[in-house]
Amino acid sequence: MKLSSKEEQIMSLIWQNGRVYMKDLMEALPDPKPAPTTVATLLKRLNEKGAIDYELHGNSRQYYSLIDKKDYSSSYLKNMISTFFQGSSGRFASFFAQNANLSKQELEELRSIIDNKLKDSES
Repeated sequence: MKLSSKEEQIMSLIWQNGRVYMKDLMEALPDPKPAPTTVATLLKRLNEKGAIDYELHGNSRQYYSLIDKKDYSSSYLKNMISTFFQGSSGRFASFFAQNANLSKQELEELRSIIDNKLKDSES
């Protein structure tokens, strides 16, 4: 599933808050806030894509996610690796390590994650 940056912004707010009404989204969006009609259009598109659904409470719709943030992020990353790194996770990792301006502590954490993954794969 491909989401636009504005759709991802809405999804992030839904993921953070669980179930939300449009008024909650309007309050949470940064200034300058989009028009309510724009947010309504984004919600409609997200619903049509199968990313969200809603429950009616009177005249109000309470929106909730149908896709897990981790699953979406994983799919997005796999697509990016396929598109920009010829499907090579190693090329992506090398690019990331060289270009992300990681601190020594972050590099050590990354090394620890890789070491643990290596140990798990040997078991």
